[in-house]
Amino acid sequence: MARFKRGLDIDQGLLLPPSLRDWLPEDHLAWFIKDAVDELDIDKLVDAYRVCGKGELPYHPRMMLRVLIYAYATGTFSSRKIESQLRDSVAFRVLAENQVPGHRSIRRFRANHLEQFSDLFAQVVKMAAEAGLARIGTLAIDGSKLKANASKHKAMSYARMKEEEEQLEREIAAIMRLAQEKDEGEDVEFGPDFRGDELPEELRRREERLERIRAAKARLEKRKAEEAQAADEAKKAQAESEEREPPRERPRARKTPKGEPKPKDQENFTDPDSRIMKTSKGFEQCYNVQIAVDGDSRLIVANVVNNCASDAGQLIPVIEAAMENTGLPANQGSRMPAIARRRTSPCSKLPASTPTSHSGARARMRLNQGAERGDATHAREAPCEEGRERYRQRKHVAEPPFGWLKSILGFRGFSLRGLSKVTAELNLVALALNLRRMKGMTSA
Repeated sequence: MARFKRGLDIDQGLLLPPSLRDWLPEDHLAWFIKDAVDELDIDKLVDAYRVCGKGELPYHPRMMLRVLIYAYATGTFSSRKIESQLRDSVAFRVLAENQVPGHRSIRRFRANHLEQFSDLFAQVVKMAAEAGLARIGTLAIDGSKLKANASKHKAMSYARMKEEEEQLEREIAAIMRLAQEKDEGEDVEFGPDFRGDELPEELRRREERLERIRAAKARLEKRKAEEAQAADEAKKAQAESEEREPPRERPRARKTPKGEPKPKDQENFTDPDSRIMKTSKGFEQCYNVQIAVDGDSRLIVANVVNNCASDAGQLIPVIEAAMENTGLPANQGSRMPAIARRRTSPCSKLPASTPTSHSGARARMRLNQGAERGDATHAREAPCEEGRERYRQRKHVAEPPFGWLKSILGFRGFSLRGLSKVTAELNLVALALNLRRMKGMTSA
């Protein structure tokens, strides 16, 4: 009769408590994340908890942070799925110290400490720089659209809002007339003391819809007015910095007054901060994500989220975020005024040949104007082979992290709503991806 290895009896109780160190191999990602989180300064996070009081004691924030970062590093974003992993996964149980927080506790922890994730992300970047994993010599910047937690079918254009508002006002007025006629008839039939002032269900639904449309319309009008004011202030500030008179706007006939929404401008009812943007799969409700990646380590050293579909004007904010997170300036100098002040040398995509025609001259002028503004997509350096070769490096520096986020981690869209919350969630997932990348670099 064959002989086999014999395992432990499932029903046999253990005489001594097991060591969690024996549950996972030494080079497991969970141990690396545990050690990294233990080195983070979480005093601000701890200070958010009460010192004393009645009620059940909270879970330790450092333990919750380990679990949340490991969950994002392994592609688990739902609080319910994280709770399930805490019961089924050995790595999750080790990081949670054999505790099982419920999905409500996990969701509250993430929601209550969103503002701390930016600081924790910066700490991880500095940790990588101090360990020599990120030298911050060459930064590659790229952008991508990530889906918002909202449907594009829940958006409405400004022209449609006005049509719906007028239609609902007419319907509500008609229902009110019918209700008034019915009340007068019932007064005759039952007497004036009969109570019939309850709103009909149909009227209540229409009033609620009208209120939502008016609120979205007001948000859209306020946003367009703020954008127009910000544009005027930016032009004035640029003119003052360059010590010249502000450019005079040519009088031209406007289809819509300045600062007012255009008929096709849209507002989303579910996530008003998100916008409809063009992606490889068509038009989707998205946010525009910009990241700065270290050329040697492929670590994300900065990220910026905005709701503008265009990448123009996003270069400077990303560079400033990278320098703030690392505490180190990027290398070399530049002819572009806004970039030169930050001691960086931009390298952007160039046309296939130097333009010579009148249309080419206009293209060359647009490139130079883009350089003055510091636009990532229009910054122009000398059309030499060295510059083209440096730009080619962007393909294998800045683009892979987006591939890792979307394909390996499965992070193709945000689970939170609102620009501030979306920014915090991106910091969390970038932090988790950096730790996973750093684990691979130290193991190699």
